[in-house]
Amino acid sequence: MTDPWNSHDGAPAEDTGRPDTEHGMTRRQLMRHTAWFGGAVVLTVASGQVISQIADSREGTARASTGAPAESGALRFVQVSDSHIGFQGPANTDVAGSFSEAIHQVNTLGFRPDFVMHSGDLTHLSTAGQFDQVKQMMTGMRTDRVFTVPGEHDSIGDAGRAYRRTFGTGTLGDGWYSFDTHGVHFIALVNTLSLEKLGHLGNAQIDFVRKDLAGLPSDTPIVVFSHIPLFAMYPRWGWSTDDALKVIALLRRFSSVTCLNGHVHQLFTKTEGNITFHSATTTAYPLPHPGRAPAPTPQVVPARQLKEALGIRSVGYRRGERELAITDQRLV
Repeated sequence: MTDPWNSHDGAPAEDTGRPDTEHGMTRRQLMRHTAWFGGAVVLTVASGQVISQIADSREGTARASTGAPAESGALRFVQVSDSHIGFQGPANTDVAGSFSEAIHQVNTLGFRPDFVMHSGDLTHLSTAGQFDQVKQMMTGMRTDRVFTVPGEHDSIGDAGRAYRRTFGTGTLGDGWYSFDTHGVHFIALVNTLSLEKLGHLGNAQIDFVRKDLAGLPSDTPIVVFSHIPLFAMYPRWGWSTDDALKVIALLRRFSSVTCLNGHVHQLFTKTEGNITFHSATTTAYPLPHPGRAPAPTPQVVPARQLKEALGIRSVGYRRGERELAITDQRLV
């Protein structure tokens, strides 16, 4: 996207007079607008405007942020991402164990989520055994429904067919879908199938979004899930979606839009007008900050620090007050 990256307080990105080095942003600016590992992202929607700020999750857990248990009419849901079941390497020698801890954390938040969304890379190599393992693990989540979108690791070798056999029931096209609950409209997108140009939606899916949104009033809160970011976080590493602007244009008429993604294994928040983008952390292993390594490969950190880079996200919304709160919580 060509718009300047916004600061968390709504101020425009500073102009340093030096050439941009990180796709529209200097590295100094990039780090100013980032909460990479840990920390909480609290988002409020009021009068159709999205306001977000970064807070330290040590100062308030998801339970403190969202309250115990949900009031009648309130929406509570949880996002988990990038479990990479089947990964083997020094960055995390037990991804199944850390995902089990994330599931335990979901089950002890102090409320029963209306649903849990896994935003992709459920598996590491998209084998039938790995899909079965992660599906069985997620049956342990105390929630009414579990939704998923695929990551590129869920599409290796077969364009996502094995993923759709396991998780694609009731979806359209290559696995996209939408649903409504508690006055919020949710859209789940698939942007991981064109591995030669990682981050791509395609015309059929864009047409689905156009038709899906056509009859909705402009004051409907919209939440969009995808694996890869819908904004140009770092295109050099495939951390962007090349045709996302066509969907963003369709979302501009709505007063409140929140886009939640995985893929980058770290927290990041960006606001463009009525749309706020939140990248989630992972339950598997950290990836480097953009530009700080030749490629986004798994990072080995001291064992005592690993859980500080892993976590889950809880979201609360109560119809009528138009308040949406997002909290990212470490596994520690």
